[in-house]
Formats: sequence, C-alpha cells, structure tokens
Amino acid sequence: AMMKTMSGGNCTLNVPAKNSYRMVVLGASRVGKSSIVSRFLNGRFEDQYTPTIEDFHRKVYNIRGDMYQLDILDTSGNHPFPAMRRLSILTGDVFILVFSLDNRESFDEVKRLQKQILEVKSCLKNKTKESADLPMVICGNKNDHSEVFRKVRSDEGENLVSSDENCAYFEVSAKKNTNVDEMFYVLFSMAKLPHEMSPSLHRKISIQYGDTFQQKSFRMRRVKDMDAYGMISPFARRPSVNSDLKYIKSKVLREGQSREREKCTIQ
Repeated sequence: AMMKTMSGGNCTLNVPAKNSYRMVVLGASRVGKSSIVSRFLNGRFEDQYTPTIEDFHRKVYNIRGDMYQLDILDTSGNHPFPAMRRLSILTGDVFILVFSLDNRESFDEVKRLQKQILEVKSCLKNKTKESADLPMVICGNKNDHSEVFRKVRSDEGENLVSSDENCAYFEVSAKKNTNVDEMFYVLFSMAKLPHEMSPSLHRKISIQYGDTFQQKSFRMRRVKDMDAYGMISPFARRPSVNSDLKYIKSKVLREGQSREREKCTIQ
C-alpha cells in the first residue's frame, strides 16, 4: 500500500491506503521505458527521445464503486543516484523491467536489476515478516524490429522468469502497441489487482469529472459489462524522499518494538 490522497483541479480524491500501489519501471537507457508508460497512460507513442531523470505519474480508478490509486515511477536508465534507485525499489509494489531486444547490454542490466530487487525486497521482507509476493514483468521491447537485429533470444528471456510464478516475460513493441495491454493485464493479475486497471478495460475520464469520480453512484453513461473508470492526475507530484523513508521506517517499526532490528541498507 502506498500514498493516500490525490488532489487534482478542484477535487480531492481519498483512496484507502490498502488500495494504493506504486509501479516502478526500471531498465537501461533508450530501451523504451517511458514509451511503455506513455502507452499505459495516454495510448500514444512519442517518436522523439528525451532522457528521463525520473518521472512520476498517478492514475486513480473507480472500479465498481471502489477507489484505487496507482503511482508510476519511471526511473532513469543511467541510475545517477544508486541510493534513490534502492529507495524506489523499497517503496515499489509492482515492477516492470525493460530491455531492448536489439541490445544485449540492456538485457544484462535487467538481469542485474532483477537480482537487486529480490535482494533489496527480501531485506525489507525479513524486517516486516511480510508474506506478500513480488509481482514483476520483464519486457523485451522493440519486437517490431527485424529479427536480423535481435540480440536476445526469446528462451533467454523466458529463463529469467521460469522459476517464479509471480514473474512473467513479454516481448512487446511500444511503437506498434504490441502485447502492451496483455503485459499490464498479467502484471495486475499477478499483483491481485483489478484487471480493469489495464489500459483497454476501463473508460478514460477527464479531470473535469473529478468531483463526482469517487461517488459510488458515479456513471458517465451505462455501459454493459463495464463498471470501471480511470483518470490521470495532471498535478501529481512525487512524494518526497523523506516521505518515502518514513513510509519504509513505519513498515519496519510496526513489527514489534521489542524485536531487534537491522537496517535495510539504502545508501
């Protein structure tokens, strides 16, 4: 569970902490992390490449009358601040690791990231005695390129997830929008989140409807078999480092004040 209240325009949406999640997107530079996030949020592909320092997005949902919040952390491929990357991992609930099928080094980076996530999260798990699974999708992007340029075989990607039922492998194209919806559907299913969070399974709502968005009676119009709505917050700001540290500390301290605790190293 993550952050609590979303403000946008003239509306304030209160989301239960248990329904608030953070999705962390990691990978080397120029592999298409931001393009996958853009597909998720806007259904668009941006041709122009702009290096990401760290982008933060928030999407809220009304799914059958219940409010959910998904914070999306799109991280830098250069990892200029290792401590920030570790903190992002500590606060993450679901993970997308992206590499480019035509770049062997980016695949090697995903292998390192997968190992780091498991190590960092196991440290936190040991402190909190959480039994939660760690939903993770590994994405080989740019499968629209010719096979001539492929540097990573499909079976190599499959091998990274073969021993973990909470980890899945997809070959996608953010440019052609191939397998992107399917990837998010599986990720949310592994995380036991409503599958309506997937881009194609909810109605997109403008911020102008925010004031009525959280009402259980909220309906734009009756749509058969669709009772799910999603809205991007245009004014979302990443919680401060201090807030993230306090969140992690509170998770650890909740587990019995008398028990001796070791630090989860984030520096």
